[in-house]
Amino acid sequence: MSEAFRSVRRPLTIAAMLVVLDQVTKVLVKGFDLFGIVHEGMFLGESRPLLGDALRLTFVENPGMAFGIEWGNAKIILTLLTIGIVLLIVRMIMQTPESARTVRFSLTLLLGGAVGNLIDRMFYGVLYGEGPLFYGKVVDFLQVDIPDVSLFGELYTHWPVFNVADSCVSVGVVTLLIASMISDQNVPLFGVRDEKEG
Repeated sequence: MSEAFRSVRRPLTIAAMLVVLDQVTKVLVKGFDLFGIVHEGMFLGESRPLLGDALRLTFVENPGMAFGIEWGNAKIILTLLTIGIVLLIVRMIMQTPESARTVRFSLTLLLGGAVGNLIDRMFYGVLYGEGPLFYGKVVDFLQVDIPDVSLFGELYTHWPVFNVADSCVSVGVVTLLIASMISDQNVPLFGVRDEKEG
């Protein structure tokens, strides 16, 4: 087994487990018919309380990015861009020293989240008979209540509906930012070291 693979085995395993968790929760919400086993799931727009109105299970689909950010007709570009990002994250994990645990953990979360939503975009259209390859919609289902906020003339009563993959990406980005601010290590994320190292 190569040294490069050995160094990324744990992050890839964790990312794979996050992808499985993400996909299982989405399929349970959306429903499935597989080998004679049928699970109806929820209907689009259905909402059920989990913790009263503070946390609800609300089934929505979005054709774009995390939290419903739209890309219009350029969806295939978003999908191909995500594939490139996934490959870049794997490379970054391989280049990040094992001693930089927080950075590697952050990148692992980003990888799991990116792959989770990529699967929806690439395959759900075909699997559910709703569109061609690369044109599936991302399944979102977690709705968190927030105090009502009026922003740019819009009233927001809850956080945008999200999924496990979105959570991985969000926590990964925040953790990576915090790690970069408090770390005294010079971790070459993009293969570039600080000039003072020579």
